[in-house]
Amino acid sequence: MMYGPRESKLTRVRAGAILGVGSLAAIACVLPAGLAVSYAQQESVVDSLHNLSLSGPGTVRAASEGQICIFCHTPHKATPIQPLWNRYMPIDAYTVYQSRALDASPDQPTGTSKMCLSCHDGTIALGQVVSRDIPIPMMGGVTTMPIGPSNLGTDLSDDHPISFRYDNALVSKDANLKPPSQLPPEIKLDGNQELQCTTCHDPHNNALGDFLVFSMIDSQLCRSCHQIDSTTVAGHSDCTGCHTSHSSQSGPYLLRRVNQSRTCLRCHDGTHPPAQNILDDMSKINVHDTDREVDPADPEPFMAACTDCHNPHTMKTGTASVPDVHPVFGDIDGVNASGAPVDTASYEFEVCFKCHSDNPATDPWVSRMITQNNTRLEFDPGAISYHPVEAPGRNPDVPSLKPGWTVNSMVYCSDCHGSDTSSKGGGSGPDGVHGSNQEPNLILNYETADYTNESAQAYALCYKCHDRSSILNDESFEEHDKHIRDEDSPCSACHDAHGISSAQGTSTGNSHLINFDRSLVTPDRRYGRLEFIDNGRFAGECYLRCHGENHDPEDYRN
Repeated sequence: MMYGPRESKLTRVRAGAILGVGSLAAIACVLPAGLAVSYAQQESVVDSLHNLSLSGPGTVRAASEGQICIFCHTPHKATPIQPLWNRYMPIDAYTVYQSRALDASPDQPTGTSKMCLSCHDGTIALGQVVSRDIPIPMMGGVTTMPIGPSNLGTDLSDDHPISFRYDNALVSKDANLKPPSQLPPEIKLDGNQELQCTTCHDPHNNALGDFLVFSMIDSQLCRSCHQIDSTTVAGHSDCTGCHTSHSSQSGPYLLRRVNQSRTCLRCHDGTHPPAQNILDDMSKINVHDTDREVDPADPEPFMAACTDCHNPHTMKTGTASVPDVHPVFGDIDGVNASGAPVDTASYEFEVCFKCHSDNPATDPWVSRMITQNNTRLEFDPGAISYHPVEAPGRNPDVPSLKPGWTVNSMVYCSDCHGSDTSSKGGGSGPDGVHGSNQEPNLILNYETADYTNESAQAYALCYKCHDRSSILNDESFEEHDKHIRDEDSPCSACHDAHGISSAQGTSTGNSHLINFDRSLVTPDRRYGRLEFIDNGRFAGECYLRCHGENHDPEDYRN
């Protein structure tokens, strides 16, 4: 059987290899030595690393064999597998790709993928061909595919899935996939409409590098099948910046590092401007823990990943006004004020509520008289009193507010929580809740220990919005100065910064964010009561014991 120099039945068939983006191949499946070809030099397998004959350009090649095609094809004594296959097929012993993100169910490799793996899984000698009784000897004593990017092994769980049906039924389950009818002609499925190695790779044509059928510039190959959302963040439009098709360190996530955070920090480590330096924040004493894979045995089940707050494919640059979600979050899911999941969060607090709402493992930072670990209920507009995260506050009279703040103002969660070196914290670093040296992940200092000497620094977080002079001049409470400066009691001894749920507190007992710290304040000895009673504007009384002194009751009135 002979083919002329302009015929391509053998030279153009997709029967070859699976190669990772950026990897090097070392398998031959080409024309017999000396046969002229009409393709441009870079399109000929003769000059590619798939030429394993003695004339091949790679370091992995035969010791003396001059034929090129023989490593994959033979005109005589071929197996029943087309086209004239000359290799033994590997056994079905692969660990296949599995992921919650995949709606298909890959089984053992089939078709051309299994043909590719006859070299690329490293189990069959490169020179072990059906038409020869003795394996073709390779230079340097090489037998099977050398360990490296091209040797995928038998564990395919960290490689792009193969051998699954790519049809309209699959697309109906995954809106991020293009219908088969919209795939470009370079992207070919096999006769069973299955996606195989040869959907992305042409073993006979290395014009684009890595034997790809489509350019990776602007992620064209990936976008041939995947409908990737739009982003205006520099670097996020390049799929290969975060993902790799083969031998991913993260397994089925196909990330370039072991997990999401480490993949993000490849760029966000301060060495790739304009990407913000998040690494410094992630190294601080109080962080959103995103390093999920460091200790799989860690009993802590609630750890955030970067993509819990950010959708890297839809992140945008720009600005937002409180309470709207910032464009840098992208189209991220959340939990609304009623506790219902939403596909796309409209407000920043909805992103926070994914973890900090109906989550029993979230514990309050301060031990309170009324304990509540559901922040969503603390900020609810129907709560007894609250900081204005979901809605403007309920108190119409707050004389301590600094200029620019009114009783109708609202705040982001990230106006208090976030990096202590961020712009919100008065620094020059990136905003966001990645990490802080101020616990619990605060942008400014907030002392909660008893006998704290009052200063602008000790309660810097409170004084960000509340005027220190107004507080110390007792403009809203006649004994503010006495309590926090003379008695060295922290603000947190009386005030709960988030709020008090209406299901637990009362309008007379928990107005003005009053919710005593049980580690500092105890019931009074006379009546055994621990209680605040609101008696109207700037008036109230307390039953408690603090610093050895009984209030049974202590009356306050401006």
